[in-house]
Amino acid sequence: MKGRVALVTGSSDGLGLAMGKGLAAAGFDVVLHGLANPDGMRQTCDELMRAHDVGVRYVRADVAHPDEIESLIDAAGRVDVLINNAVVRHFAPLEAFPLERWDQALAVNLTAAFRATQLVLPGMRERQWGRIFNLSSAYGSRAIANRIDYVTTKTALLGLTRAVAVETQGQGITCNAVCPGSVLTPNIEGRLNALMAEKQLDRHTATREFLNGKQATGRFVEASHVADLIVYLCSDSAASITGATLPVDDGWMAG
Repeated sequence: MKGRVALVTGSSDGLGLAMGKGLAAAGFDVVLHGLANPDGMRQTCDELMRAHDVGVRYVRADVAHPDEIESLIDAAGRVDVLINNAVVRHFAPLEAFPLERWDQALAVNLTAAFRATQLVLPGMRERQWGRIFNLSSAYGSRAIANRIDYVTTKTALLGLTRAVAVETQGQGITCNAVCPGSVLTPNIEGRLNALMAEKQLDRHTATREFLNGKQATGRFVEASHVADLIVYLCSDSAASITGATLPVDDGWMAG
C-alpha cells in the first residue's frame, strides 16, 4: 500500500477515524476530513505518522457545499482510495421533518459522495487503479421510523455504488458499499448515555435494549473490524469484488 493515498470523509472521530487508522497501519498515506478545528486534529495526525511512518493530513471542509468538496479534493491531491463516510442525521417523524434538514442530508450523505467520486475518477483511470467505498448502513436495506433522511440516503448509496461499479469495470477500479450495523461511535455513545439516564439502566442492560431487533448478539460492531474489511478490499485479492453490498452487522440483515 506504500505510496498510495486514501481520503476518508467524515473522519475526525468515530468510524471514519477508525478507518483512517486502519489504512495508515496498512501503509497508506491518509487524508482525514471533517468539521473539527484543524488544531485539534494535529495530535491525531502526528501520532499516526509516528506510529506507521506514513503521511497523514487533516482537511476541514463542509461537504454540504459543492465548492468545498472541490476544495477538499484539490487539497488531497492524488486519491487512490476514496471512502465516502461523511454523514448527518436528524430524528423526527415524516410530517414534522424540517425541509432544511432533508436538503442537508441529501447534500452531505449523497451528493457529496457523487461529486467526490466524480472528481477522483479521472486520476484513478489514468493510474488504472482505484478503490471507492460508500458507507451505507443496515438501514440501506431496512427502515425505521423517524429517520427518513438517513434511511433514504443510505439506500440511495447502494444504487450509486452499483452504477459506479458498472461504469468502471475493467479499469482497475472497484466500488463497493460497506453496511455496518450499530458501531459504538460518539453519536451512538451519546444516545446510549441518554437511554441509560432516561430509564435508569446500567450500561449492559441499556446496550441490550438499544440493540434489540438489530444485532441479536447484543454487542456493538467494532469499528476496527470495519476498517479491516476496507483494508482487505484495497488488496489485490479483492480486485474482482465490485458493486457489492457488504454487511458488517452481526447478522442484522439476515434476520
